[in-house]
Amino acid sequence: MTGLVRTRSQRDFQCMTMQRFTFSGHAGDELAARLDMPEGPLLATALFAHCFTCGKDITAARRIARRLAAMGIAVLRFDFTGLGHSGGEFANTSFTSNVEDLVLAARHLDDRGMAPSLLIGHSLGGAAVLKAAGEIESVKAVATIGAPFDPGHVTHNFGDALERISSDGKAEVDLAGRTFMIGKGFVDDVAAAELSSAIGRLGSALLVLHAPRDATVGIENATQIFLTARHPKSFVTLDNADHLVSKAEDAEYAADVIAAWAGRYLDLAPAAPPPGAPEGIVRVSEADPAGFLQDVNAGPEHHVLADEPKAYGGTNRGMTPYGFLSAGLGACTSMTVRMYARKKRWPLTHVSVDVTHDKVHAQDAKSESGPKVDSFRREIRLEGDLTDEQKARLLEIADKCPVHRTLEHVAKVETLLAPNQPA
Repeated sequence: MTGLVRTRSQRDFQCMTMQRFTFSGHAGDELAARLDMPEGPLLATALFAHCFTCGKDITAARRIARRLAAMGIAVLRFDFTGLGHSGGEFANTSFTSNVEDLVLAARHLDDRGMAPSLLIGHSLGGAAVLKAAGEIESVKAVATIGAPFDPGHVTHNFGDALERISSDGKAEVDLAGRTFMIGKGFVDDVAAAELSSAIGRLGSALLVLHAPRDATVGIENATQIFLTARHPKSFVTLDNADHLVSKAEDAEYAADVIAAWAGRYLDLAPAAPPPGAPEGIVRVSEADPAGFLQDVNAGPEHHVLADEPKAYGGTNRGMTPYGFLSAGLGACTSMTVRMYARKKRWPLTHVSVDVTHDKVHAQDAKSESGPKVDSFRREIRLEGDLTDEQKARLLEIADKCPVHRTLEHVAKVETLLAPNQPA
């Protein structure tokens, strides 16, 4: 029960795992992209399409990218033409041009030897990935978030400006407090766009995420997408999330669902463990730099969250570090007892272990006094037709579990700066 544990600060996270670059869009303009790379082996690549008039760095996109990168999936996010840091005129773009930009982004990844196997699209970006998937041969899975079944749905947000766009060729439209110049070409193109045939011949696994109370794109859109698609397909509700999935807890849920679902359809074979770490690397990375939330990954298949209670500045969305330490002791104890009973063929039907620890991690971290004595208390429940002698022996065996021995003896912790990191 040994292994290598790595943690990364936010500075390390940015320095090691994020690459910024540009690539040419449909009209030759340079599009600003961000590639979130895994800190360990690259197992797959995803391409993310943001919502209409949004950008690559909205809350949902950031959280999903970090979550997938933590499990070994690189994620490319970019600003569509004329948005964010990308060049070009937004007024000259269309739904078709967005699809073309996505295909070009996929080709750029392919040129890097990272052809995308997962497409993720938010809102109109979801409609775009459904349309683009048929042109990207490497795609195995597609996930949409709040996507419209009819791309023309987006024009409902233009209000009275539609008449001016029709008569003048373009007009300013206020969207969520921001002004955008919308051209007639965009309105005509999105009105003519049709997704039924593209969805029907998708040929990839599909995940539809949608909030029933989405006031921007109604839930009926998700129903139509789901019914039109062939299996394998999944439909998951985002409950009370808004259209932009702007709340941290909603973005976290969406990220977890996409990660768990994608693991079933992508080839995420874990890398061989490095020398000196027979159980592989447990990698810990910040999930939310504003708080204490951490992604804890042991290869691509095992993920949990670590956090602090709200009283200590956390969000209480995961166990504390001492909670994980107690969990390790409890799990090791239960496994050790089970292995011994199985070897002896004793009638142990169930074992459970309650572990308590009298310290709070956040208090320890702020303490300037000398080290305190750690006190772990285990309460072991043994079920089955066991004699008193057998129960006593199993309690003795519990003290022999490897984690117990590690905690009772001095452990060596080696700390070093990862390669290519600033001092």
